[in-house]
Amino acid sequence: MAAHMSRCRTWSRVQRFGIAAYRKYSSGGGYPNISLSTPLPGIPKPVFASVDGHEKYETKITTLENGLKVASQNKFGQFCTVGILINSGSRHETKYPSGIAHFLEKLAFSSTAQYGSKDEILLTLEKHGGICDCQTSRDTTMYAVSAEVKGLDTVVSLLSDAVLQPRLLDDEIEMTRMAVRFELEDLNMRPDPEPLLTEMIHSAAYRGNTVGLPRFCPAENVDKIDKNVLHSYLQNYYCPERMVLAGVGIEHDQLVECAQKYLLDGKPVWGTSSAANVDLSVAQYTGGIVKMEKDMSNVSLGPTPIPELTHIMIGLESCSFLEDDFIPFAVLNMMMGGGGSFSAGGPGKGMFTRLYLNVLNRHHWMYNATSYHHSYEDSGLLCIHASADPRQVREMVEIITREFIQMGGSAGEMELERAKTQLKSMLMMNLESRPVIFEDVGRQVLSTGKRKLPHELCDLISSVTAGDIKRVTTKMLRSKPAVAALGDLTELPSYEHIQAALSSKDGRLPRIYRLFR
Repeated sequence: MAAHMSRCRTWSRVQRFGIAAYRKYSSGGGYPNISLSTPLPGIPKPVFASVDGHEKYETKITTLENGLKVASQNKFGQFCTVGILINSGSRHETKYPSGIAHFLEKLAFSSTAQYGSKDEILLTLEKHGGICDCQTSRDTTMYAVSAEVKGLDTVVSLLSDAVLQPRLLDDEIEMTRMAVRFELEDLNMRPDPEPLLTEMIHSAAYRGNTVGLPRFCPAENVDKIDKNVLHSYLQNYYCPERMVLAGVGIEHDQLVECAQKYLLDGKPVWGTSSAANVDLSVAQYTGGIVKMEKDMSNVSLGPTPIPELTHIMIGLESCSFLEDDFIPFAVLNMMMGGGGSFSAGGPGKGMFTRLYLNVLNRHHWMYNATSYHHSYEDSGLLCIHASADPRQVREMVEIITREFIQMGGSAGEMELERAKTQLKSMLMMNLESRPVIFEDVGRQVLSTGKRKLPHELCDLISSVTAGDIKRVTTKMLRSKPAVAALGDLTELPSYEHIQAALSSKDGRLPRIYRLFR
């Protein structure tokens, strides 16, 4: 009887929806197969979020009574990224032993007045699904936390404590010394020389000043940095008017309320902060050469070792990120592109950039040719990193100097459009990520007091012409070169010869005539 009733129900459904629309599942039940374009019966009509113009995208900025700026960007989601960015980095260590910013990065989120250890901080964040990180660069220090939106109050309280109330215990400083020594040792042993070369090229370009000061703590300063030195530095640079509390994924009013609660009257552990002794030096581009003779034959051992290579980086002065020429320089850097000789992929990987077409595709013995652009609030550096067998260093240097000279020629319409499209694509794809939006908001507000939105930047990129590229390149080629060289430098041309090549019409090195080879 039960089986008969089941068959009757099945037949009634078939009659109602049709045989094709009826599916029987392994569980024995069935469900009508309704088209995806047809609304489901009995379901309320959905309400979708809508945006009127650009006002919902705008970055909201509030300045508190003590000078601290609060900046936020709304982004829908369960999680938020909040952090404090400080106008402080290795460039500000003129009056101090170099390496303080490196130490503070390692000491971040250790014990504070409110939390007894780093473990306590991590457990507190774990309750809100959070993680924390601190990064220092040449001009900025950034303390950041990503956590659930409902834990915002706890997050801002923790950030305030980590920045203004660190205990800096002797045990923690000693552990940091060990971590710094290990990092310095690792820096000299790793197969990828790019961090070391970047350090060297800055040292050559800005000899002994601002962004040319060491980003990593020199080995001889590791034992010189103690609690008193750190407190003296923090007293000058960790003051509210040099800080921005930035947040992405939270309501602005809520973030301002938390800032007023924890950062408005918060007293630092080192006493009253004042920006009286802040170093306001402007970056002085000097040019020059930094060489490091090093045996690179045993850098990467194993079944498939990397061959012994010599690495060269040549740079010229560009401009600060506050200048209008910053965008044309960014397009020029994208047009040069480049990468490693083993990089796989197509046009999206930059296979049609100049350093691929003119260098890596034509000279099989070159292992790498990559363009980099470093920009700061008062100067900038556009450089090309290349690597090859030590016996072919002279030829490699000439190829790079010729590429610099050819930048001054007229850019093709197609390559310029490709570079602009690739730059816009990279910008928009990076800004899909919440932590990247946070860093962009924080850095822009810290340096300019406002934020250019992505669509504004895209308009600026679109307006770059071949004439702009030629103009900025001509200006750049007037500066003295900065050169960093690492490895076996027997065949390295002299600095004067590199400078002469970059002053010539074709970028060729002066000829050398040897009686004996």
